[in-house]
Amino acid sequence: MFTGETITLRCEIQGGEGKVWKYEWTAPNTNSPPTSSEYRISRVSVSHSGDYRCRGSSDYLLTGWSDAFRLTVSSSKPRATLTAHSSVIPAGGSVTLSCSVEGSAGWKFDWFRRDSVSSKAQLMRGNEANRVISVSQGGLYHCRGGRGDPVYYTEDSSDVTVTETLPSKPTVTLQPSWTQIYSGETVTVRCEIQGGEGAQWTYEWRAAKLNTPPTSNEHRIIRATESDSGGYSCRGRRDYFFSEWSDIITLTVSYKPKAKLRADNTAVPVGGSVTLTCSVNPSSSSGWKYYWYRDEKSSEALTTQNAVFHSNGQISVSQEGLYRCRGGRGNPVYYTEDSQSVRIGKTVTASNRPVVTLYPNWSEIYRGETITVRCEIHGGDTEWDYEWETNSRIKAPNQNEYRIRSASSSNSGNYRCKGRMKSSQHKTTEWSDSVTLTVSDSK
Repeated sequence: MFTGETITLRCEIQGGEGKVWKYEWTAPNTNSPPTSSEYRISRVSVSHSGDYRCRGSSDYLLTGWSDAFRLTVSSSKPRATLTAHSSVIPAGGSVTLSCSVEGSAGWKFDWFRRDSVSSKAQLMRGNEANRVISVSQGGLYHCRGGRGDPVYYTEDSSDVTVTETLPSKPTVTLQPSWTQIYSGETVTVRCEIQGGEGAQWTYEWRAAKLNTPPTSNEHRIIRATESDSGGYSCRGRRDYFFSEWSDIITLTVSYKPKAKLRADNTAVPVGGSVTLTCSVNPSSSSGWKYYWYRDEKSSEALTTQNAVFHSNGQISVSQEGLYRCRGGRGNPVYYTEDSQSVRIGKTVTASNRPVVTLYPNWSEIYRGETITVRCEIHGGDTEWDYEWETNSRIKAPNQNEYRIRSASSSNSGNYRCKGRMKSSQHKTTEWSDSVTLTVSDSK
């Protein structure tokens, strides 16, 4: 027993019914033991520990002494122990709690729950003979034991925290929303709990490079490195409630990319323009805007005053110079490496205009005949490279003469040519007038 409990010892004489008995007691710490059959100790103490015996007398009859009843009184009040088979209730499930008082018996149990550390404990179930219950709510739980009449209570057990898994599942988002980013970029990983607005959530993260994971719903990665690559997931905690873990979103961090510049022509034709195209690989990366520069030392990006801007990543220019580009995205803007420079020259048209002649000068010939198509540029002693344009099925070579040894209908078509100075590839003639060649398949 424990200090403060009440106990009644009763002396029973078998077969002595109908007689009037007087009772004698031997007991520790008792100067005047009772003469009745009951020996009641209202609040036991350690000094009441020991052996208790009794005997009865009636007229000239005397019983023998009873066997000893040994009573042990502990000075310390017992404390109940509460254990949970799991500290987390699965969504829609329950967990089992067990209450016990070590080294003694006869207890019934009271169960208490609190919504928060500061709230008052509420009695859930009282005077339960079963020491095991199931609970499906999160909270702080404790128990105590009680026995006897009047009831003697143990000390309350220590609190056990039970958390409840909520069915809501958070979502991990990226801001900006690119899963492919590059060394030095800044990105924010955010945990969003649908329907949890207004609640005070604490957040847990599972992430690639979070030695000390944040407890807020945002994790800002400033100047990302390759070690930030990996999967990110989160869950929310509020009082004694957990959300499920979110799905994993994977972030990939690569080396800083280099823009690529491509020109459809390296010379601006007279009165025309050249189209430049800028791109960033891999194509899976997105969100880029493109910035254009002319001349190596210039750090001022081109504007609509000196270029025509088409779709994002493509412009037309009509000025000669050394062009380069780079991509940029995000806030603050993250820039790629500059592309390689491309030099754009200006095409100058020579005053000489070629003439296409046929030798012999018959425009209609017959299958099997031989004919020469010649590009002639008159005036000066300039050396030329030649360019032909024809809709015949057989293309002319880039020479001033095209000799057809055995003509066929596939040689029929319009022929025109122009010359490009060998000494200055940006200087060309205009196109000649077209000459039509007709080859008849009949002899």
